[in-house]
Amino acid sequence: MVVLGGVTRLTRSGLSMTDWKFTGEKMPRTQADWDAEFAKYQASPEFRLAHSHMGVEDFKFIFWMEYGHRMWGRLMGIGFALPAAYFAARGAVNGPLAGRLGLLFAMGGAQGLVGWWMEPANEHAVPRVSPYRLAAHLTSAFAIYTTLVWTTLGLAAPASALAAAPQAAAAAAAALRSRALPVACLVGVTAVSGAFVAGMDAGRAFNTFPLMNGQLVPDEYWSSGLPLIRNAFENTAAVQLHHRALALTTLASVAALWASARGAPLPAAARAWLGGLAAATAAQVTLGVTTLLTYVPVPLGAAHQAGAMVVFTAALGLLHSLRPAAAAPLARAVSRAAPPLGVAATAAVAYAVTRTR
Repeated sequence: MVVLGGVTRLTRSGLSMTDWKFTGEKMPRTQADWDAEFAKYQASPEFRLAHSHMGVEDFKFIFWMEYGHRMWGRLMGIGFALPAAYFAARGAVNGPLAGRLGLLFAMGGAQGLVGWWMEPANEHAVPRVSPYRLAAHLTSAFAIYTTLVWTTLGLAAPASALAAAPQAAAAAAAALRSRALPVACLVGVTAVSGAFVAGMDAGRAFNTFPLMNGQLVPDEYWSSGLPLIRNAFENTAAVQLHHRALALTTLASVAALWASARGAPLPAAARAWLGGLAAATAAQVTLGVTTLLTYVPVPLGAAHQAGAMVVFTAALGLLHSLRPAAAAPLARAVSRAAPPLGVAATAAVAYAVTRTR
C-alpha cells in the first residue's frame, strides 16, 4: 500500500480523481463514463497548468493509479476487519489483543481521512499536494506499519530471547538497545524527510552527487527569501540537502552500531537483525543516489520508498530482539489466558513498546 502510494505520487496521479466518497467512487465502465470523468479533470487547475496536452487515453492511466490506491486501502480495511471479527467471535481474542486490533483499525480509518485531507496546495505554479500533508500521510502509514510489525514480532516471539541468557549477554543487549533506539528514530526521521523531497519534487533538481551542482551547499539554499523554518521544508535545495545529510548520517550511525556490536555475546536473532539493518541501509543509500543521478525514474523511485520500509523493518526487528527479559513473564501469563492460538501474547508487545520507545 505504501509503495503503491509512492507510485501514485511519482506518476503525479494523485489529483486525477476530483471526487472523494467514503463508500468508494464509481468505476468508469463505458466511454461516456470516462468522458464524464475526464471532463471533471479538465476543469481542474492541474489539467490547465500541467496536463493540458493529455487526452482521455492518457488520463485513464493516472485515474487507474489513484483509483487503485484508494480501493486498495478500502480492501485492506475489509481484509483486516472480517478476520478480526471472526477470531473474536471464536473467543481467540482477549482484552489486550482486542485493544491492539481496535487501535489498528482506527489508525487505518484515520489514514483514509488524511488521504482525503490531501487537497492540492494553491501557492505553487503547478497544483500539487502540500508537502506537509504528504509527510503527514506517510508518517501515519509508518505508524500503522510499525504497530503491525511490532504486533507480528510479538506473536512470532512472545518470550524475550534474553530470558534465559547469561548475564553478560543481557548486559550486551541492554547496551546495544540504548544505542539502537536513537538510530531507529534517525531512520524514521530520514524516511519522513523523503516525503518532503517527494512533495517538493526535489529529486528532479540537483541531480549530481556528492556535490549539488558543484557545491557542497548550493546558493539556492540561502536565496529562497523564506523564514528559516519554512526554508527547511519548502525550499527545494534545502529539502534535498537535508535528506542527503540525514541519509549519510543514518548510514554512518548504522555502520557504527554494527561495528560496536562485533564480538558482543548477543542473541542470534539480534545479530541477524543487526546485520540485516546494516545491509539494507547500505543498499538503500546506494539506491537513493542511483535514483537521484537518473532523474527519479518511477521504478527506482518506488524501489527507494520500498527500501525505506525494509530498513525501518530491520530497525524494529532489532529493537524487538533486544527487549528486556522482564517482558517474558507477562507474555507467559497472557498466553495461558488464550491457549488456542497464542495470540494473546501480544500483550507483551505493549509492554515492550513502552520499554523501547
